[in-house]
Amino acid sequence: MWIDQRGSEVLAVPECFRLLAHGVQSMGFGRLGVSTAQAPVVVPVNYAVRDREVLVRIGVGFLLQAAGGELVAFEVDEIDLEGGVAWSVLVRGLATVIGEPTGADIDAAPTPSVPSPGDRILSIRPDVVTGRRFPLLAGAAPGDVARST
Repeated sequence: MWIDQRGSEVLAVPECFRLLAHGVQSMGFGRLGVSTAQAPVVVPVNYAVRDREVLVRIGVGFLLQAAGGELVAFEVDEIDLEGGVAWSVLVRGLATVIGEPTGADIDAAPTPSVPSPGDRILSIRPDVVTGRRFPLLAGAAPGDVARST
């Protein structure tokens, strides 16, 4: 186990994928970060993991245009106040729109929580996967944790 200079445990890739899968089961939300000509944009999305790729179902529009065929970042985290620990996993890689999704693609993709879910599936190849786990300050509230990191 490696601990960085701030006291965070640097997670091995298998543990990062375990936490990604755990995140799907516990909340199913992550954040998709894309670059645009104006500024980076981060959007909350529902996600799933299949064969180590992150799947996101989106609609036609800005996010599809900004992410499809581009390098993106996808992040999931969780704060466990009872256990006194938090973790974060970051996946960076090429996002590809699955052209003609098969039944297996559709079954594997998440159903978004928005009123009108899209019918496009974005697959994020895990080129770089990193993660950290760290103890929370004793008695810290979620807002305190955000301010201290």
